[in-house]
Amino acid sequence: MARCIWVLVVLLMAGTASAQVQNNPSQTTPVDYAQPRQYVIADITVSGANFLVPSALVSITGLKVGDEITVPGEDISRAIQKLWEQGILGDVEVFITKIEGNRIWLNFSLTERPRLADFSFTGINKTQSDALKGKVPLQKGKIVTDAVLNSTRNVIRKYYNEKSYLNAKVNIVQRPSTTLPNSVELNIAVDKGEKVKIGEIDIVGNEAFAEGKLKRQLKKTKEKKFYKIFTSSKYQKSEYENDKDLLISFYNKEGYRDAAIVSDSIYRLSDDRLGIKIVVDEGSRYYFRNITWKGNYLYDDTYLSRVLGIEKGDVYNQEELEKRINYNPTAGVDVSGLYQNDGYLFSSIEPVEVAIVGDSIDLEMRVFEGPQATINKITVSGNDKTSDHVILRELRTLPGQKYSRDALIRSRNELAGLGYFDPEQIGMVPIPNQADGTVDISYSVVERPNDQISLSGGWGGPIGAVGTVGLTLNNFSTRKLFNLSEWRPIPSGDGQRLSLNVQANGKYFQSYSLSFTEPWLGGRKRNSFSVSLFKTVRRFPGEADQRLNVDGGAISLGRRLNWPDDFFYMNHSLSYNRYNLNNYALFQGFDNGTSNSISFVNTIGRSSIDNPTFPRSGSSVSLSINLTPPYSLLSDRKDQFEFIEFNKFMFDASYFINLAGNLVLNTRAHFGFLGTYSPNEEIGPFERFKLGGSGLGGGNIFVGTEYIGLRGYDDERVVNNDDVLLRSAGGVAFDKFVIEARYLISPNPAATIYGLAFLEAGNNFGSYERFNPFKLYRSTGVGARIFMAAFGMLGFDYGWRLDTLPGGENDKRGMFHFIIGQQIR
Repeated sequence: MARCIWVLVVLLMAGTASAQVQNNPSQTTPVDYAQPRQYVIADITVSGANFLVPSALVSITGLKVGDEITVPGEDISRAIQKLWEQGILGDVEVFITKIEGNRIWLNFSLTERPRLADFSFTGINKTQSDALKGKVPLQKGKIVTDAVLNSTRNVIRKYYNEKSYLNAKVNIVQRPSTTLPNSVELNIAVDKGEKVKIGEIDIVGNEAFAEGKLKRQLKKTKEKKFYKIFTSSKYQKSEYENDKDLLISFYNKEGYRDAAIVSDSIYRLSDDRLGIKIVVDEGSRYYFRNITWKGNYLYDDTYLSRVLGIEKGDVYNQEELEKRINYNPTAGVDVSGLYQNDGYLFSSIEPVEVAIVGDSIDLEMRVFEGPQATINKITVSGNDKTSDHVILRELRTLPGQKYSRDALIRSRNELAGLGYFDPEQIGMVPIPNQADGTVDISYSVVERPNDQISLSGGWGGPIGAVGTVGLTLNNFSTRKLFNLSEWRPIPSGDGQRLSLNVQANGKYFQSYSLSFTEPWLGGRKRNSFSVSLFKTVRRFPGEADQRLNVDGGAISLGRRLNWPDDFFYMNHSLSYNRYNLNNYALFQGFDNGTSNSISFVNTIGRSSIDNPTFPRSGSSVSLSINLTPPYSLLSDRKDQFEFIEFNKFMFDASYFINLAGNLVLNTRAHFGFLGTYSPNEEIGPFERFKLGGSGLGGGNIFVGTEYIGLRGYDDERVVNNDDVLLRSAGGVAFDKFVIEARYLISPNPAATIYGLAFLEAGNNFGSYERFNPFKLYRSTGVGARIFMAAFGMLGFDYGWRLDTLPGGENDKRGMFHFIIGQQIR
């Protein structure tokens, strides 16, 4: 019958597709199950698709008009299977809407899966909920499939597994949306359970090393013990896998090159405890035997072996071998550096094991020296504020020069020393061109704020509250000063330094200072020029007009030296201070009149520190000599205060060594000596030393007193036993020694943070007859530093004194010290 409609119903159960022709009770079917028949598809239609594109669904089936299919047969079954595999449909039925001769009309009747209207979490706090929303593969308006739901469960479990919640359960409940058709809202109920800790770690098969030592190699996988208060014992699969690699790496460093983990297993001890068993095969311990060189012409075998620094009989250590060949920051030059510092950028050294005899290994070092490389082009990127010439003048790699790896590293250190860029993100990429023997070098920087503003207040003793406003522009530009279009928001980018500071509390105390520094006077050589001016007025309330005016200024020139090496520098400074007193008892016998100080300061030093904020390597040594004219030798002086006379020597040394990663050891030594020219002249009260506390200064800061910190003791309190009566005047000689361990917590340029622990000792002496460099007051403690570009160095220390000061038997042992600004000593 021509208008009869025959129906083919295909049911999909449990992910499989099958096609069956079922009788329609009201029609007579012409389909014979026993005798399949071929038809030509006359048309394909889709019903039930509200959001999906019908033509795209038909394309997925693989069927098209004109195809020959067998009914019943596998053609329609395969088409349904392809639709089902997309995971976007809840049900599929295929109807035969018409048959004419050998032509057949098909209709795919679909039920779409619901779309996501919204989702929410229960059982967890808002912080965790917000974190998971960015991780789960759920997007509003997208189809909710089984794969999406399973992936969501897995992401949540993984998130909590990384936090040691290994028993986390996730239940997703779907509810029809009341606002959108064919949509659902998901409620994701999370039961994270208890944290699962590592109860025990069992290492089996070890003979060369104790189990405890092997466990210490596992940096993030630790046992839970009652005495390990600050040690995390959570289990994280990724960290555990890394720790297994660290364990094998430890064996390799100790010569066990064949060491391997045979098996490992994780087992439950209880609901909140698990155990780990690691079975190791240590293998044999190997040693270096004969090391020979092949292909080297520039340097002989003996010299290369001495630079390599590995002797016959040393424990075989592949990692140490690679360091000594390619880069060895802790032991000076390495073999590759020897070649690359002489321009041989294309050189390579390949160690080849040529023989293994028993427990000994013979190596052949195959050297390819290649041609010398010449620097062709230098590019700089990332400096939006700082002018190119400020960066380029600091570089030690210049076009036309031979390539040098040391010069490349030195250039990075020079850029870090400017303070304008994040030291951790200074990039240096050599781009070699072996065809013409040249190399281009690309430098990249990330600028950070480095101008500083200070707003503070304090109590100034009898004068009351004192307010401070300071502004330091560390990358100033006088060249752009009169070009308003270059202000961003101030003229900057040329590396000059301008500083202004004001302190006041009204009419009783006022202090003003202004300084300017040009680090490259003339722009061609590293010759610095500085000028500074200051004025201070101090009055005391009362009937008597007690007043002290201090005016002064300084001009200085500095330059980088090329001998003995270009880490040396020399500075020369001329300063003048005038003290004008009116009924102001600055010193005994001197309360009215004017005192003048003219001094010449000469400093010679050497600095190879790699990073001014958090140095990891390098050293700094300086000797400063401050001299006034020798008035007592030129004439008889009736008034020793009219023109101040002294000679002053200061020595400072600091050394940094990187112990491991972000752990750095800093050792320092400081000495100071104050004297006169004539043996008959007494050392005056000016320029003396005061020791103790944070070293930030206090009291009569207008007379050039040198303040030196000694943590664990009160400010200015440290003096030699026999000089206690001179405490207020200050000493004429001091010495101080410091050992400090520093650990970088955050390298973020916005707030660089490191912690420290220290041991230090020092003393202050009122005369050279009593000076004894070994008679010291000691202290120990911990602290932290935060370097913020806008405010400079801030921090605190807690110091614990180990000795008792004269007259200080009742002083407290421990005290806090707050640090503002970068300390020199």
